[in-house]
Amino acid sequence: MTLLLDTATLRRQDRSEAFFAAMMSASVPSRVEHEDPQGDVYARMDFWQLGAPDLFRNEGSGIRLVRTPKHVRIGAPERLALAVQVIGTGLFSQAGCDQRVHTGELMLVDLTAPYEFAWRGHGASQAFQIDYQDLGLSVETVRAAAQRLPHSPLYELVLHHLTVLATVSDSLKDSRSGAMLGAATTQLVRALLTSAAEDDDDQHLAMADVLFARITWYVRQHLADPDLGPARIAAQHNISLRYLYKLFAKHQLSFEQWVIGERLERARRDLASPANRNRSIAAIAAQWGFLDPGHFARRFRRAHGMTPQEWRQLHRGPDSRT
Repeated sequence: MTLLLDTATLRRQDRSEAFFAAMMSASVPSRVEHEDPQGDVYARMDFWQLGAPDLFRNEGSGIRLVRTPKHVRIGAPERLALAVQVIGTGLFSQAGCDQRVHTGELMLVDLTAPYEFAWRGHGASQAFQIDYQDLGLSVETVRAAAQRLPHSPLYELVLHHLTVLATVSDSLKDSRSGAMLGAATTQLVRALLTSAAEDDDDQHLAMADVLFARITWYVRQHLADPDLGPARIAAQHNISLRYLYKLFAKHQLSFEQWVIGERLERARRDLASPANRNRSIAAIAAQWGFLDPGHFARRFRRAHGMTPQEWRQLHRGPDSRT
């Protein structure tokens, strides 16, 4: 065990700054707010390195940790934490879900995304932190498991394991067995999350269909945005790029080709509209993301069997001029 912080050895005016420094060294960047910053701020933080993963325990006065989108953009190792609320009740919020974590309950924190966590009065939390690459599960699986941990038959086993892990780890400091214990705990956590994420196939398909509908609606509302792209769309819907492409593949669609098709359809409508009679074909094409007129003309002809100019002429009538 490594003692990161014990405010009992510090002057009261130095405790908040020391708390922040210790928290940032043990976890990811976030904002720290103390329940009573002018009062008696106290804390003890302990840290155990178990090979690649680690165990972190924080006990002390009321706090609130806020990891904002700005903190996420700063960057940090892609990790998650499975935590036990050891003392008190924690209030946890992530991805639009609020959770009250009572003493002796587990909480899953995706450290790659914004979140808030707090407790009032005296409290303590003990977190097993692990890199995504070592866990070997997708972000989607982890997020699906986050709200379903108690549904796993492994919940009580993993809860007990993490609760006593600190005591066991103390006796294995600087030994090969410590790293082996970390690897074994990683496999337990992996099994817990996998089993919690498993769901009825029909319900899973229904959720995927709802998500697909939300994404297609969002794209259609933002087709004219020049910075609309797969990375932005995935981020807006809290999914990975891989899962975004997978959703479209399930509907026998290529994401990029579908977006191009939607933009071509918008351009086709505008070219036929009398309201756009005085707008150039190039201007209409550019509005819908086609900055190269030649590329637009080729795409349009391939999709509709005629050039944009022929389409416009067809809908203006034989006596109109182009």
